[in-house]
Amino acid sequence: MMKHFTSIHDVADLAELLRQAKLVKEKPFAREQLGHHKSMCLLFFNASLRTRLSTQKAAFHLGLHTVVFDIQQGGWNLEFEDGTVMRGDKAEHVKEAAAVIGQYFDIIGIRTFAGLKNKEEDYAEQVIGQFKRYAGKPILNLESSTRHPLQSFTDLITIEEHKKTEKPKVVLTWAPHPRALPQAVANSFLEWMGATAYEVVVTHPPGYELDEAFTKGIPIVYDQQEAFENADFIYAKNWSSLKEYGKVVSEDQSWMVTAEKMKLTRQAKFMHCLPVRRNVIVEDAVLDSDQSIVIPQAANRVVAAQTVLQEMLRTNP
Repeated sequence: MMKHFTSIHDVADLAELLRQAKLVKEKPFAREQLGHHKSMCLLFFNASLRTRLSTQKAAFHLGLHTVVFDIQQGGWNLEFEDGTVMRGDKAEHVKEAAAVIGQYFDIIGIRTFAGLKNKEEDYAEQVIGQFKRYAGKPILNLESSTRHPLQSFTDLITIEEHKKTEKPKVVLTWAPHPRALPQAVANSFLEWMGATAYEVVVTHPPGYELDEAFTKGIPIVYDQQEAFENADFIYAKNWSSLKEYGKVVSEDQSWMVTAEKMKLTRQAKFMHCLPVRRNVIVEDAVLDSDQSIVIPQAANRVVAAQTVLQEMLRTNP
């Protein structure tokens, strides 16, 4: 049963969801009538490549008609605060916008990044929350301020496919980036990994600690090379500071993932959610090697989205 899909907390049985994902990959058109006469709207407040295309492809496999709407370019500026006197640049309130979209579609997907200016506002997940409140239809998280559950489910599927031991060592490593990026992918990845029996480690420079709600029980190692020792999977991702919210407190290039560091691992597979900045996050020698599985990982975005959409359509006939 899956009314909404906004985080791992909407998943009743993770093992069963993984089993369904395997079936989806084997026979992608097995349930092509499930979405017949159903429709989905994908609302993008932010840019996207993999999420946009993979979710549309997944919907196609299910016979689910999909409309993509770049709301920042083609829609009205939305107001999300209650009781606001709307004399500014916001022409429509989410109460009406969400309710109207809910009248038109059976499922609503939303992609909205953190503003990285106000931690409390971002971590309140206002956009996702308001659409859940007013749309009256199932909400699919295409990446929000604090989580990216479709990516994390994809990551789990990919690790399950490539692991050589039942309990692999999985390392999430911070890597440098010239821009301030949200914590969503890192948060979500740790949340999903925490639901497995894997040995999970996170490594980053001081000042890049994530919210304890996502790291509870997970070892934090400030020495990247120590963390890499005997790892089976290396997942690289940048995120901005939580304590000095939204700030880049270090661009230490020594944290880039290199072929030399990968030698410390047990022939670990390299993962990244993409897009990735070559020779900043990871050097070419790693990304272009046989150890890199970023392309199969990206391909599994279709599998993850289709598996989730199947469950949502079954729950909400």
